[in-house]
Amino acid sequence: MERLEVSGGRVLEYLVEGPAGRRPLVMHHGTPGVAMVLGPVAEAAARHGMRFVTHSRPGYRDSSPQPGRRVADVADDVAALLDAVGADDFVTLGWSGGGPHALACAALLPDRCRAAAIIAGVAPYDAAGLDWLAGMGEDNLSEFGAAATGKEALDEFLTAASAGLKDVRPDDVVAAFGDLLSAVDQAALNNGLAGYLAESCRAAVSCGYDGWRDDDLAFLTDWGVDLAAIKVPVSIWQGDQDRMVPRDHGRWLGEHVAGATTHLVPGEGHLSLISNIDTIVAQLATA
Repeated sequence: MERLEVSGGRVLEYLVEGPAGRRPLVMHHGTPGVAMVLGPVAEAAARHGMRFVTHSRPGYRDSSPQPGRRVADVADDVAALLDAVGADDFVTLGWSGGGPHALACAALLPDRCRAAAIIAGVAPYDAAGLDWLAGMGEDNLSEFGAAATGKEALDEFLTAASAGLKDVRPDDVVAAFGDLLSAVDQAALNNGLAGYLAESCRAAVSCGYDGWRDDDLAFLTDWGVDLAAIKVPVSIWQGDQDRMVPRDHGRWLGEHVAGATTHLVPGEGHLSLISNIDTIVAQLATA
């Protein structure tokens, strides 16, 4: 794990896997999450001649908190990260809570970002015509209901939620996520994702829940991103069995992100959608 000083004297932790000189595929992790190698993504990046780069957003593990951050703020951090790894341009991928941050990079770093892919990413909370909570599992309804009420209610929710994840093990993941996991997502955990998800969740709350809280608050406020002004290719990937970020989020993004190509994949959920990763990364590699 590497560390980089960014604006305001903050520390940003990041990792790079793959040879120097190759174009970075910058992955934005989910919520909660940290900078970790997600095998299928890193392996696909290598197959298609890219290097895997990711960072922990502010407040997660060793990345300094940035209270009040907006989704748009990620662009400055990614620009600094690219400079640190010696890259002029990049492509980006955001999974789940990382989706808005990948869109921010596409919108705000047009001279460096060549393409973006959004995998089960959330839409803006104030999205016109979208019932943002419809179809989510009970834990998400409680979490975002608390976030909409205010910081105090969200802190109370996350105090309990983070305590439940600090020691989570692969065998505990299905119980820990409850009805957020559709049957196809439970099967995906059994096929190897449980270890990654458990380790990522433990690490994400190892130093508190600042990053998780600030992600949630950022999702529910103005992102600072003009989706209609994005000029680089964006692919939107969404399954119809997703109880974390329901299908209509992907549908809405596909209709409102300028020039987006939308893939609404039947029979896939929030986690199982990663089975399409080689196709997703292959498209990014051609940008």
